Amino acid sequence: MFAVIKTGGKQYKVAKDDKVIVEKLMGEPGAVIELSDVLMIGEEGKAPTVGAPLVEKAAVFAEVIEQGKADKVLIFKKKRRQGYRRTKGHRQEQTTLKILEVSPTGTKPKGAAKKAAPVKDEAEAKAAPKKKAAPKKTAKSDDAPAKEAKAEAKKPAAKKKAPAKKKTEE
Repeated sequence: MFAVIKTGGKQYKVAKDDKVIVEKLMGEPGAVIELSDVLMIGEEGKAPTVGAPLVEKAAVFAEVIEQGKADKVLIFKKKRRQGYRRTKGHRQEQTTLKILEVSPTGTKPKGAAKKAAPVKDEAEAKAAPKKKAAPKKTAKSDDAPAKEAKAEAKKPAAKKKAPAKKKTEE
């Protein structure tokens, strides 16, 4: 079974166990994500199901393998005889996915629930005890001479003035 999915403004034909490099998607390596923009689903020997524009309830489940960057693309601008040249570079962020399952009904694969990272609710995060900040140190009389020595070391040395030249009358 294969599917045509849309992500990052591009379309990809994917099947189970394919590895696909797509535009950056949110997710840590090892997390399972759902791609719900399925344009078409097909099987061997059967007519493909084409969406208008999407196939309803269909989903593709994929595991994030790696977050990375693509090769550098150089941008060079030049206007001849004007002394104008500019060079810039760009590395697009990308995500490597391994397709776990193409599902026409949108049901998650069995192993997907185990691999998904747990998400904390805001209520649980607020209920968690907060760490107290360490008390700030105050200047003591023992530290005062050391601070004065540092301050003196930072001051620039006084410049000596050169003696003024005497004007001679002719």
